[in-house]
Formats: sequence, structure tokens, C-alpha cells
Amino acid sequence: MIELRNVTKRFDSFVAVDNVNLKIEKGQFFGFLGPNGAGKTTTIKMLTGLYAPTSGSCLINGYDIHLDPLPAKRCIGYVPDQPFLYEKLSGREFLYFVGGIFGMSAEAISKKIEEDIRLFEIGEFIDKRAEEYSQGMRQRIVLSAAMLHDPLVLIIDEPLVGLDPRSSRLVKDTLKRKTTEGLTVFMSTHLLEIVEELCDRIAIIKSGKIIYEEYQSATRRFDGQLETMFLELTK
Repeated sequence: MIELRNVTKRFDSFVAVDNVNLKIEKGQFFGFLGPNGAGKTTTIKMLTGLYAPTSGSCLINGYDIHLDPLPAKRCIGYVPDQPFLYEKLSGREFLYFVGGIFGMSAEAISKKIEEDIRLFEIGEFIDKRAEEYSQGMRQRIVLSAAMLHDPLVLIIDEPLVGLDPRSSRLVKDTLKRKTTEGLTVFMSTHLLEIVEELCDRIAIIKSGKIIYEEYQSATRRFDGQLETMFLELTK
């Protein structure tokens, strides 16, 4: 579902991502970890088509996102670490705008918005302008927008920023349930306890290189050891 083939990204003489290879299967909840400056955000920006790799290929559902951007991007929902909204639009107006970009009908958008109002508990503020939103409100609207067109792949950078405990639980339960329904999640975060709770597989990147990969299952758990392992590998 997601594949990086020998992906390298250089900025002049600086190598931000160095010959990374990854293959993430359908329905997998993947955690992408690393210290600040390791190459996580650069990798995400290449996966979403915001950066072109210096060399190598980024494939989404078999489409090279730089050679076949439209079919690849139709498969993606993306939540950046700093959620962006148009300040003068309400949450509902923003969701209609996003649905229009993906070619959804007004009827389909309306139906999905009603589902998201229940799912993410956004009914109290969805008709207020975004300029009135807290960080947590913004995060829930942006996540709703990312999921609006039922993407095959969700790429999400720090998904729980600004969320209160109840909202965090709503988001975590929703993402985990969606993976059981076939959604592939690529998540970058510094919250290792969230990774232990949600992820089936992790990779750790340091200085642009993948230095460690591991799977987690019902019979093979990190059991609170991920932080110790991460600190040891990235010191």
C-alpha cells in the first residue's frame, strides 16, 4: 500500500533522507519514530507529494506520487503536525471545500459530515469560524477532513497535539478501528506510549537512515520497553 524504494532527499550538500526502503501493507498501523531532525517530516512530505525525492520512488497503492500524482493523492488523507484551516470558514464550510476537491457530491459530503459529528464530537463548533477554534478543535476538524473521502492511506504527523484526554481516546479508537477495516496508517509521533498502544510495526530513523524495525502483535509486545530501546538506539 505504501512503498519507498531507495528514497534519498538532499538539500544542497545536506542529506535529509538517505536511501530509505520501506514497504507497509494494507491495514497496517505503522509508527515512524526518530529524534528531531532525523528525517521524519521530510519523508512524510515526499510521501504526500510536497517534496520530490532527489532519487528513488514513493508509491501509494502502486502509484508513484511524483509521476502519477492525481491517482496517488486520491488514496491519501494527510494530517500535518500544524493543522491548517481557512480562518474565515466554518468547520462545515471547510469540509465541503475539501470534499469538493476530491470530487464528492454535496449529498455524500453531507452524509460524511453527519458521521464525523458523531464520531469526533465536533457538533458544538462545526458551524463556528475556524478563527475561534482551539488547537484541539482544529485537530479534530482537520482529521475529519483527511478521512472525508474514505482514503486508503492516512499519513498523520503528531495526531494528538492539543487534544484533551477524551478527544485523544476518540481519535485513537477511531484510527485503530479503521485499520481493522483496511485503512493503512503511517503515523509519526514523539509519544512512545501511543506507539506501544496502537502500532503493529515501527521503524526508527536517525540521520536520514532507518536504523531499526520491529513488529508488535498480541503475543509480542513492547511492554513499556520502547522508550529504553529508542533512547539507546538514538543516543
